Amino acid sequence: MEEVDNKQVIFKGYIERPPKETDMEIKVSKIKLRAPKGSGAILVKNLYLSCDPYMRGRMRDFQGSYIPPFVPGQALEGFGIYKVIDSENSDFKPGDLFSGLTGWEEYSLICRPQQFRKIQPDNIPLSYHVGLLGMPGFTAYVGFFEVCSPKKGEYVFVSAASGAVGQLVGQLAKLHGCHVVGSAGTSQKVDLIKNKLGFDEAFNYKEELDLDATLKRYFPQGIDIYFDNVGGEMLDAALLNMRINGRIAVCGAVSQQSLSKPQGIHNLLSLIIKSIKMQGFLQHNYLHLYPRFIEHVINYYKQGKIFYIEDMNEGLESAPAALAGLFSGKNVGKQVIRVVSE
Repeated sequence: MEEVDNKQVIFKGYIERPPKETDMEIKVSKIKLRAPKGSGAILVKNLYLSCDPYMRGRMRDFQGSYIPPFVPGQALEGFGIYKVIDSENSDFKPGDLFSGLTGWEEYSLICRPQQFRKIQPDNIPLSYHVGLLGMPGFTAYVGFFEVCSPKKGEYVFVSAASGAVGQLVGQLAKLHGCHVVGSAGTSQKVDLIKNKLGFDEAFNYKEELDLDATLKRYFPQGIDIYFDNVGGEMLDAALLNMRINGRIAVCGAVSQQSLSKPQGIHNLLSLIIKSIKMQGFLQHNYLHLYPRFIEHVINYYKQGKIFYIEDMNEGLESAPAALAGLFSGKNVGKQVIRVVSE
């Protein structure tokens, strides 16, 4: 069968620092638009790709994580939305749309489809299936409801509150009847958090000299729930400001992910003194709750009760800069790459 060009984002080699554009390169290979007979594989055309902070961990030569590192010289991979072109797998039909793990390239031959979900026609933007309705949205949902066990009227703090996960956590908390404050790194993001996402308050942590004092200002009564996306100094300050029986959901540590020697946490004694629960979690351990999540969030979205912010980059050529930009806060909202318009 005739081969076609396949543009790819290639991972060049392992790093122990913040990612740069130059850690990736664009190459063009050839691919046959056919899944090998009897292979059980599918051949897909990638439409959207998701940029996510966890991908930084896959740029290290470290085998002890829940997901293996990228392979130097091969295309990066991550969550995406794809259209099936050819299939040797009865679960996939040509023309069907799915979200799932795929390569950072125009076409991918997926031998063992993972974490995939068929996308049914609806009036929701297709790209939301790697954001609001995808891994970030589900992470927000299970982290808030399953890990934090919220109660109406509680005081909730969300770091990285304009990001892919944080923006939904705050809105779910408001819908649950909580008082919600978010932090972000620019005035533009703070404005979005308060005026678009509906948080009660928000602040720019880069303008604050003493995070402990800042949290005491915004939470004079203390924090019941801290949804942590950043780790580091913000987590340390939050520990000092938690209420008795408070809960901390440790979702991410973006402030530490690019450091070869991550900072330690100094205020863990608060866990004992105030009987605080601090728990890390991974969304794939809660997949039995996914149908409930989809039902709730789609209903909220269609009723206009949830707003979702995307930062859309056009074309695979923009992907290296978009991924690197996550770790300097360049994105505003969920970072997505549109590979091709459909």
